[in-house]
Amino acid sequence: MRPTRLVLASANPGKIAEFQSLLQEHVDEVVAQDELGVAAAPEIHSTFVENAIAKARHASVASGGAALADDSGICVAALGGRPGVRSARYAPSGADGDNNQLLLEELADAADRAAFYHCSLVMFRHPEDAAPLVAEGQWHGVIGAEPRGEGGFGYDPLFVLPDGRTAAELAPADKNAASHRGLALARLLEMLERSQA
Repeated sequence: MRPTRLVLASANPGKIAEFQSLLQEHVDEVVAQDELGVAAAPEIHSTFVENAIAKARHASVASGGAALADDSGICVAALGGRPGVRSARYAPSGADGDNNQLLLEELADAADRAAFYHCSLVMFRHPEDAAPLVAEGQWHGVIGAEPRGEGGFGYDPLFVLPDGRTAAELAPADKNAASHRGLALARLLEMLERSQA
């Protein structure tokens, strides 16, 4: 049986909005952990999947029910994969605009601007779940020379897709269908269906 309520282990408004849209046909209620008084788990690990597991486990145990967490970020070839797991905390302020500006500065002389978004998504179906569901997705593009678009969040204004648009220029439904997070969630929902067949 699918969970009727799913706790999102995130305080990021952009992620919460995306997940609520993506999950509206699959879960009766999607609630952010801070609405339940659940504090964020520390993100101390060096890989996306380890951070996602830690966040999902923490939210599931604290809430007593099913919890979903993702850890995601952008990996840039010319920077050896940075910002990676530190994408949301790349600049000292952690603000999206500052993160984007720092990335542009670090790529000022780079010929290779290839990058990909990565998402590791983990669901604990209950606090004692010994086999949580783990799914991943990637979205490939390049880093543009300047920000474009009003949608999305994070590095979306700089993330240029093969069709020339940035992720911030996509309609929300189009982004959800193609993005690293949308791909990972589709895989996770397939796994959930199989586990309950």
